[in-house]
Amino acid sequence: MATPGKDLRVIVAGGGTVGFRTAELLDERGHDVFVIEKDPVRCGELADAYVATVIDGDATIPSILRQAGPEDADVVAGLTNDVAANLAICMMAQQMNPSLHTVLRTDARVGDAHANLVGAVIYPERASALLAVNAIYGGDVRSLEHAMGELEIIEVRVEEGAPAVGKSLEEISFPSGSLIVSDAAGSRVARPATVIEAGHHYIVAAEPSVTDEVMQLLRG
Repeated sequence: MATPGKDLRVIVAGGGTVGFRTAELLDERGHDVFVIEKDPVRCGELADAYVATVIDGDATIPSILRQAGPEDADVVAGLTNDVAANLAICMMAQQMNPSLHTVLRTDARVGDAHANLVGAVIYPERASALLAVNAIYGGDVRSLEHAMGELEIIEVRVEEGAPAVGKSLEEISFPSGSLIVSDAAGSRVARPATVIEAGHHYIVAAEPSVTDEVMQLLRG
C-alpha cells in the first residue's frame, strides 16, 4: 500500500481517459508520475498536457516497463483496456520490485479472480480516475468527489504523530483554500474548538494547489 502524505513515484500503464485523469490528479497532488502508452498519437497528447513523464511503448514488454524505473517506484497501476495486459504488467513490476503496490483494472467478466495477485482491483464500469487514485493510496486517504470544478472532497485518516494531532482547528494553520468539514465522529460539522485526533477520519475540502500541504498536516 502506498503511504499517503508523502510524494509518490507512480507508474501508470495506459494513457486512455482513466489513465490520463489518474495521472492528472496525482500530478495535482505533487506526485512523480510516469505514463506508458503504446499509441504514439496519444503519447503526444499526454506529453502536451505536462502531467507526467510519458514513455512511448508497450508496458507488457519488460524493457519498456523498466524505462519507468519500477525498482524506484511506489505504485504500478495497470489501467489499459486489456485485463491480461494489466495483470502481466502488475506481475512483471512486482518481480522487478517486490515492495510495489499494484493496482489492476479488470472487468465484470473476470471480476475478483486476480484480487489475490495484486494490491487493489478496480472495474471499468466504475473505474473513474478518483477510484484509481483511491486504489493507489490505499485505505487511509479517499477522494470522494470533485464537487465543484476542481475542488476536492477527501476523507483522510489522521496519522499518529502528524503535526495537527492533539490541536484544535483554531490552533492549526491550515492553508487558505482548505476546510475541515466534519469532526472525528462524523456526526457534526467541525468547529474552531474541534480537536484533531490520531486514527480518526475527517472530511476535508481543498483546492488542488493546497491538498499536499493539508496532507502534510494530517498525515505527516
